[in-house]
Amino acid sequence: MIDSHQHFWQLDKPFDYGWLDAPGLAPIKRDFLPADLKVNLNNCGIEKSIFVQTQHNLSENRWALQLAEENEFIAGIVGWVDLASDECETQLQEFIDHPKFLGIRHVTHDEPDDDFIIQPDVLRGLRVLEKHKVPFDLLFYVQHLKHAARLGRELPELPMVIDHLAKPKIKLQTLDDWLPDFKAASQHDNIFCKLSGLITEADWDHWKPSDLRPYIDAALECFGPKRCMFGSDWPVCELAGSYEDVYHALKEAVSSLSESERSDIFEGTARRFYGLSA
Repeated sequence: MIDSHQHFWQLDKPFDYGWLDAPGLAPIKRDFLPADLKVNLNNCGIEKSIFVQTQHNLSENRWALQLAEENEFIAGIVGWVDLASDECETQLQEFIDHPKFLGIRHVTHDEPDDDFIIQPDVLRGLRVLEKHKVPFDLLFYVQHLKHAARLGRELPELPMVIDHLAKPKIKLQTLDDWLPDFKAASQHDNIFCKLSGLITEADWDHWKPSDLRPYIDAALECFGPKRCMFGSDWPVCELAGSYEDVYHALKEAVSSLSESERSDIFEGTARRFYGLSA
């Protein structure tokens, strides 16, 4: 099995971890490194994981790739390049031939402009990724999800995956502001989604697995198991529950699916999307 979405951070590194000073994040303001994750993977029978960037910093790519080289269980990394820069392709060339370089992400939902992802210079950068067949993680809030269908239409050869289902308002148990744009995105075969980051959108102290079901069921109905993949969002998930809580909540939610469908969600989809070898 493959965890398609996890992070590491080390606070003495020269990166910007200022976001960890936000209210409520004190429990995860400490180092989280491969040895910490490996315990969780072993407890859940998961063999591989994929690191996803936290920084708009090329040096984090290099640091994460070094961790991946040192730890066989890290299948690869989703890093960052400056999509809006004229140097985007040059930056990409540094990493593209590394066997554990799998894709790119930008922390889009923190951009002050909700239309950041469709700005002309950013679209130009995404076309660079499309040219090189480098997958892109879409980190959206609900208000950004309206852009996904346009991206699917204008970049048909760019594999894209919606992280955390675009963070629907699970705590409020609302779907109406999320589902139409989510369905529209699913009409494009090059867009996938991660069944990840859900418990931190629920009530941190009182969530239960059934709170997640309407959103997981909608994802499976719209995208199907072959375009849905498990991600823990560890260690962010620890704000609301343990790694095992996340794993077992999804395992319970998909228990009625066939063995092959569950295999897609917990391994096959991530393997195909990110181009992982057996």
